[in-house]
Amino acid sequence: MYNSILKNSKAEIEIKKSIFIGRAFFVKNEEEALDILDRVKEEERSATHNCHAYIIGEDGLTQRYSDDGEPSGTAGVPMLEVLKKEEMRNVLVIVTRYFGGTKLGAGGLVRAYTDAVVKALDAAKRVVRKKFTRTKIIYDYTFHGALVNLLANENFKIIEENYTDKVEITIDIGEDKSILDKIRDLTSANFEKEDLEEIELPTREGKIIY
Repeated sequence: MYNSILKNSKAEIEIKKSIFIGRAFFVKNEEEALDILDRVKEEERSATHNCHAYIIGEDGLTQRYSDDGEPSGTAGVPMLEVLKKEEMRNVLVIVTRYFGGTKLGAGGLVRAYTDAVVKALDAAKRVVRKKFTRTKIIYDYTFHGALVNLLANENFKIIEENYTDKVEITIDIGEDKSILDKIRDLTSANFEKEDLEEIELPTREGKIIY
């Protein structure tokens, strides 16, 4: 379980005619982060600076940043500090600057790069990513209506349904396995369970975002 973002994003701010384009990306490893960084640098090759920072891994041990030509400590470090303060993981942020002709000073640069990252994270939507087990439940038709109502009341989404001689539904179950006890009670233990795969899903306030 860790704090991260729901989707990739882009946000823009203007300060004294300098344009700062903040981007946030969900990345699973450093190689992916570097590939995205290379792509953005190519897209924005006419920019004055393309500064970045990222934290990768649930342990947060992989941390990198770059000022990309801005005065030392005015861009990459403040960007990284935003990620650290929010305990973000598996997030790459890039801020592209197009110089507007007016110098902002060290304090102004720190504020600009910080604000650009915060706006990018706002647009990306903050989430908590958790591990789930995608699980198939198999049962007789006689239980179907009651079981569907149970899942709806417990805020479970049915991912897939198959109808053969029995009903097969697929749901995602997290660390709390109590839904299985409720299914067991409802069916008098007349159901089968098959774990399909371990997956990671974004959540907000404990609910999965599909």
